[in-house]
Amino acid sequence: MRVLVVTAVAPEAEAVGAADCGAEVLVGGVGPAAVAARTAVALAAGPDRRGPYDLVVSAGIGGGFAPYAPVGSLVVAETIVAADLGAGLPDGGWLAVDELGFGRSGHRPPPELARAAVELTGALYAPVLTVSTVTGSAARAAELTGRHPRAGAEAMEGFGVAEAADLHGLPVLEIRAISNAVGPRDRDAWRIKDALTALTEGFRRLRPLFEGPVPRSALSPSKES
Repeated sequence: MRVLVVTAVAPEAEAVGAADCGAEVLVGGVGPAAVAARTAVALAAGPDRRGPYDLVVSAGIGGGFAPYAPVGSLVVAETIVAADLGAGLPDGGWLAVDELGFGRSGHRPPPELARAAVELTGALYAPVLTVSTVTGSAARAAELTGRHPRAGAEAMEGFGVAEAADLHGLPVLEIRAISNAVGPRDRDAWRIKDALTALTEGFRRLRPLFEGPVPRSALSPSKES
């Protein structure tokens, strides 16, 4: 299959490229808006002599929710959740955008593809949260886990990539290598180099998946609202 991997920044793209997994890599920018725009433009460029894309993958480093996703581990998204797209309530509650009647708050990657990626990489299979502001406090981490108790990771681009892929009728995966724990911001504790190494190894292990045919179950991307 022909795969487009979208990362936020160049070091992540270089880590994926070092895996020699057969995918094309796009640096899409930081945050859901920038990456959605650049992914949509790349997909809209149209098929070339090698044909159109079959799969889009959002990839990079991210924060892991303890104890499920320790630093250096991988997470494959079971669902890609727009975790801060909605409305806060006076009592501290939260309404997701779909609960407000506007759009959707998540995408569910094709389970057959996602589980194959999990089996090849040994990754955790769990929801990945897309946020516009990286979590920097225990209170914010508790808020997120209260709403998403099974969350494995947070990052800033997955939902944007998924929206662009969906516009083109393409299946999407999200794969995150964990560089830090979600919670109080401690930049000295981040292990970006270790996470990038894990990202390279993970994509190296994904080569058999990318070289295979597109599963029929992936031809109609599923949505999570």
